[in-house]
This record gives sequence, C-alpha cells and structure tokens, in this order.
Amino acid sequence: MTNVYGRPFLALALALSATGAAWAQGSRCTRETLAVKGMPLTVSYCVSAETSAASGHDLSVQVTESYGTSRGSFSTQSTLQFIAGESVSRVIEDVALTRLGLEGTLHLTLVYRGGLVRIESALLTPGAITIK
Repeated sequence: MTNVYGRPFLALALALSATGAAWAQGSRCTRETLAVKGMPLTVSYCVSAETSAASGHDLSVQVTESYGTSRGSFSTQSTLQFIAGESVSRVIEDVALTRLGLEGTLHLTLVYRGGLVRIESALLTPGAITIK
C-alpha cells in the first residue's frame, strides 16, 4: 500500500506543479510552425518580463525563444528592443538554422503587440525564399 506522502504522491505533485508553471508562462507565449525546405520548424516566444519606458523610447522585452525540428532544437534567452507606446512594434532577427539540421538563415520580422511576440514574416537565405 502506498503512503500518501510516498514517491507516487510526490511524482504526482511535481507533475501538477510543472503543469501549472507551464500554463502560467504559456499565457505570454506564442507558438507556430513554419515549413522550411519541406521540414516543419516549430518556433515559440515566451515573454518573461518587460521594462517600462516613455512613449517613443526603447522598450526592453525579455524573451525565451525556442526553435525545433525533428533534427535538432535549441532555446535562447534574449532581450528584444521594441518601441514603447506603439500599438504594434517590430524588430528584425536572424536565426542560423545549422543547429536545427538545416542550411541557411531565417530572417524574421517579429511583432510585439498586446504583450506577445509573434512572427510577422520570415525569409530564408540564401535564395530569398518567402516562408511566411
């Protein structure tokens, strides 16, 4: 007979707390899948913090970026600089795809709106192939 404070209970408690943490973070996360050279590339951006700034000044937004294919994945923490006071603000970001088992660089236009970071457009080089 298993004690309520035994290992099964602890495992269940840890699983439930992890699910709660993922859900809480997920509320400021976006996720989408892009087709890059016929391979699905899943991209997610989770906003962890933002600074306050006067309208028209740099707005620092801390983001966890995750990229994954069936060939590989990686995550990175970054601070993106948007413009405060704008209903929509954009930045350009380049992502080398070698760690994902693909060749080339993805040139992304990221948009910050409503506290979320999303991909507005994506271009693969070399070749200037429109992905989104």
